[in-house]
Parts: sequence; structure tokens; C-alpha cells
Amino acid sequence: MTDDPDALGAVVIERTLDAPRALVWQMWTDPEHFKVWYGPSGAAIPVATMDVRVGGRRLVCMEMQTPNGPMQMWFSGEYREIVEHQRLVYTESMSDERGNALSAAAAGMPDGHPMTTEVCVELADTEDGTRMVMTHRGIPSDSPGAAGWEMAFDKLVVHIRSQRHA
Repeated sequence: MTDDPDALGAVVIERTLDAPRALVWQMWTDPEHFKVWYGPSGAAIPVATMDVRVGGRRLVCMEMQTPNGPMQMWFSGEYREIVEHQRLVYTESMSDERGNALSAAAAGMPDGHPMTTEVCVELADTEDGTRMVMTHRGIPSDSPGAAGWEMAFDKLVVHIRSQRHA
């Protein structure tokens, strides 16, 4: 196990979203919006607690159906950097439902997986809306986590569209 989030590389995903930065920012910082789009296809987010301030904590529960029945995964972290409507940086660890971080082994992750990873979201205006660049350090670019982010961002696009036409 390592505490270096760069040990496994990073997932970097860039999307241009048809929405103003303020709305995209809400998608990341408002728990009710976050619950709608976060996670891969088929996942539900019954819990998203977000104290969006430097040093504030976050706790997210993802539920999925598996061949062996329902499964819950908990993630906790701390906000490290916040520049409203521009940049959001937080840590993420697999945890128990109280937010206590689990070791990689206890979380069922392979040897060498960092206990804590880091997510950085950068937003910038474009002619077509908002350019969003998400970097998740500590997750290999060819991992299931990378595929999960792509599916989540597909759901984000749909949710933004529903908000813009509501």
C-alpha cells in the first residue's frame, strides 16, 4: 500500500458542457445534484454529504446491484482547494459509513493502490458553455474507475440538459 496518489497515474477527462460555469459548479457542490449524476450506469447515490469549504468533509455512498446482490461502497474525503466556479480539489478514500478511511486491502483494492486519491475539477468558459477538466490522481487511466467516470459524465450531461430545460 502507498500513500502516493500519483503512484498509479491519473484519469484525466475533459468535457465541454452546454451550461454556464455556475451550473456545472452546482453539479459538483450541491449534494442533491451530485446524487443524480455521480457513479457509473446503474449506480444509485443514497447519501452525499458535502461541507464545501477548505477542510470540510464529504461522505458519499454508492449502491449497485451485483450478481451476488446489492453492494454499497462508501467514500470519504476532505476539500483541499476551492475557487468558486473555477477549481475544486478534494481527497477521496474508500471508507465505512462513518467516513473512517479503509486501507486498500480492507477495501478490496489491489496491493499498491493508494489509500487516498485526489480529485481536481477545473472549469473555464468557452464559446459553447463550460470546459470541465477532471483529474483523478491515484486511479489508472485504464481502470474500472476511469470507465465509471466516463459513465458518470454521460449522466451529468443528461442532468444538466434537464436542468436547463426545466
